Amino acid sequence: PMGTDMAQTRHRCQQMLSLSHRAFFWLVSLLLSSLIWFIAVKASDPRDEPLQRGLLIFGVMFSVLLQEVFRFLYYKLLRKAIEGLVALSEDGCSPISIQQMAYVAGVGFGLMSGAFSMINLLADSLGPGTVGIHGDSQLYFLTSAFMTMVLIFLHTFWGILFFHGCEHRCWWEIAAVVVMHLAVSGSTFCNPMYVGSLVPSYSLMAITAVWAYLLSGGSAQNMRRFLLCKS
Repeated sequence: PMGTDMAQTRHRCQQMLSLSHRAFFWLVSLLLSSLIWFIAVKASDPRDEPLQRGLLIFGVMFSVLLQEVFRFLYYKLLRKAIEGLVALSEDGCSPISIQQMAYVAGVGFGLMSGAFSMINLLADSLGPGTVGIHGDSQLYFLTSAFMTMVLIFLHTFWGILFFHGCEHRCWWEIAAVVVMHLAVSGSTFCNPMYVGSLVPSYSLMAITAVWAYLLSGGSAQNMRRFLLCKS
């Protein structure tokens, strides 16, 4: 995913800057949600396992909602920036469209999310535990890598859908992004039964990819010409 995303943005300075800004927004949302979850855990009884699991679920859901709030705040910031560029330009046009910014913003969100997921995996791989020692799946790292990949792509597509909903005031599209994000994050609680999280997530990714493609101006004819390598 990183190679695909960087190939799309490396020749556009504004988009690369937007990507780094979007990654920063994601980091801020992660910091705030982690802080609230940490305080909640420290203020509770660590021996109460049902409570601790409930706090974990709360932390995940709260983090998702906070990420979507920051996605909206970033859209508002970008909209103001584009209006400023239009006011300063000689022809009254912005050098970059909101659709391009939506794509890059989603990429930044996804890459930073994927980076933190991989950091956690690498930290787990150092031990002291051993994967599968109690009869659990030996495919923990492989399935986690696939889950990280699907989240990167989903964040990219969600960025396009979310920005389109904000631009055209289609609030149901924004709500759909939030619900999908909650559903994918919630599906990870099915682990280590990885079929319960990977299959729905990849199915949702395929649907979301088609949806984002159509909203971006794509068509079945364009896709057919692309697959047949026709100009």
